[in-house]
Amino acid sequence: MPWPARDPAALGLPVSFDLPVGGHLDALADLAAGAGYLEWHRYRHAAALHTDLVVPEEDRDERAVDAYAQCAARIATALSVSQYVAERLLDNAVALRDRLPRVFECLRDGVVSPDFIRTIVSRTELVHGRPYQEQVDADIAAALRKPGSWSTARVRDLCDQMVYRRDPDAVRERREEALKGRCFFTEAGLDGMGTVGATMSAERAAIVARVVERLAAQVCKHDSRSTGARASDALFALVKHAPFGCDCGRPECAFTVVDADEVAATAARIVIHVVTDTTTLTGPVPATTTATTTAANATEAATESAAQPTARAQTRDADTTAAAAEPVTVDTDAAVDETAAVDEAAAVDEAAANQIAIDEAVVGVFTADDAPVEEAEAVEAEADEAEVEETVAGEDAAADAAAEPEPEPEMVDGVGFVAGLGIISGAHVRDLAADPEAVIRPLGDGTDTPLPATQPADPYRPSAALDTYIRARNRYCTWPGCNTPAWDGDLDHITEYDHAHPERGGQTSATGLGAKCRFHHLLKTFGDFVDDQYDDPGHPGRIVRTVTIPEGRTVLGPAHTGFDTHPGLDMIVFGDPPATRPPSPGTEPTRPAPRTEQKHARRRQERNRNRLRNNLNGIRPPEPDDAPPLF
Repeated sequence: MPWPARDPAALGLPVSFDLPVGGHLDALADLAAGAGYLEWHRYRHAAALHTDLVVPEEDRDERAVDAYAQCAARIATALSVSQYVAERLLDNAVALRDRLPRVFECLRDGVVSPDFIRTIVSRTELVHGRPYQEQVDADIAAALRKPGSWSTARVRDLCDQMVYRRDPDAVRERREEALKGRCFFTEAGLDGMGTVGATMSAERAAIVARVVERLAAQVCKHDSRSTGARASDALFALVKHAPFGCDCGRPECAFTVVDADEVAATAARIVIHVVTDTTTLTGPVPATTTATTTAANATEAATESAAQPTARAQTRDADTTAAAAEPVTVDTDAAVDETAAVDEAAAVDEAAANQIAIDEAVVGVFTADDAPVEEAEAVEAEADEAEVEETVAGEDAAADAAAEPEPEPEMVDGVGFVAGLGIISGAHVRDLAADPEAVIRPLGDGTDTPLPATQPADPYRPSAALDTYIRARNRYCTWPGCNTPAWDGDLDHITEYDHAHPERGGQTSATGLGAKCRFHHLLKTFGDFVDDQYDDPGHPGRIVRTVTIPEGRTVLGPAHTGFDTHPGLDMIVFGDPPATRPPSPGTEPTRPAPRTEQKHARRRQERNRNRLRNNLNGIRPPEPDDAPPLF
């Protein structure tokens, strides 16, 4: 029967499109879950075709057009799609059936978007046939079912984290093979155009991109080129050592001619942020090892990759154990026009037994958008629990085989997070840390002394420690579904900061700040969207985030953050903002509050109502009638 002829009510669909805004949003969320269910059916049928047509032949089929290709050809012909599209559909179906059955159930239940399936399948190919394959499937499925929203980048990071921790040897082998295959290529295109490309390590690709983006930004607002066109011209100017300039044609333009070499020479160092833990820096550990070290200092490592080779003083602390260490301040040589990298002291609470302190390793500095020479700041130290799992062998292996948990790999390894690139393996982290230009900066003294939350002279501005901590914690923009890296966005006061009465407005604190991309920051500030963020009562140190659209629908924030990769982040402690003096009577406003202040007050009232409603029910948001979209 054609779909338009089917009864919408029988399918659970609204019979009319004459609905209020909330009704349309509810329908879209329900349809998204339904799309997942239909996609589950599609994969089930494809997997059944594989079982009937391919499985009986696959062990002995040596034909050029084998049973797999013929099965995919049947699908391609029936659906009028290419052979490639049909084979990818078949690949996904077989992987979900054989390797990821619990993730497959998540698709059926509508808790994961069909758009994420290819990412999950491709990022877990490394564990196919491994003894811990079922564990990876279970861990990913459990994470997907957590309350909260997902994005492509967060799903990718989740899968990579689960795989890289359990298969360090295979990951290293694959990376070594990939590095051997790096290349440079050119392609002739249409209309006299051509393509130039190169494959290289992720950190080098990020450095190239940053250098090109920095030069491409040296234009005024009247430049007629698109961002991509300016970047293309900037890359050629850097390679050719040619001038680069704005094309606005205005005589007074200050960017008519820009020396690409001079921009590269005077710009701040290009540094990539990497977050990791102590055990990752020291290498894989046996899977059955139980960590009994209590938390000590968190550290951070910065691998600094300059836009051009320069001689500079380097300070490196090789101690990456959990022992106490004094903070290290690295000052670069002023003779080469580079800014000092200053680390603030970081301290962490002591962890419970069976937890191990981690050193946050950060490859990179934070850069100001409008500064020609930018300040280098390292990412804050954090603590992380060692991931330890035990496999118990029964006395009677035959009798207990069904009851035993899936065996762990012999060695487990940590992972790192590269800003803007995602999860990298522990071996990759150690390669970066071993680079001659790497700087590992231990912070803190092992005490529970809180870190400063604000700059001494301005309680509105977060300290470098808090700034870097929040970006490492959030990883990406905290708006549901956004993939913009936190390092490329803004820090936003969740509750608007009251400059006239700081004691009344939002606080500059770990709970009071969140990372947002520029678009969502502006949307929250000038739109009628209300976001909220507060401590999770069930998990001290964790954060609950919500976004409420103008019609009242509440959506939970990201389900996977830096806490999930490095749980010790929730042990970082910041001090209270400095006390502020109330304004003198002469400064009190004598006119009604402006519209912006009234809007902020309304938002604060809405947040308080949400919290009270949640507390009365004894659960975290969303409420049943405020259920978020399923992904």
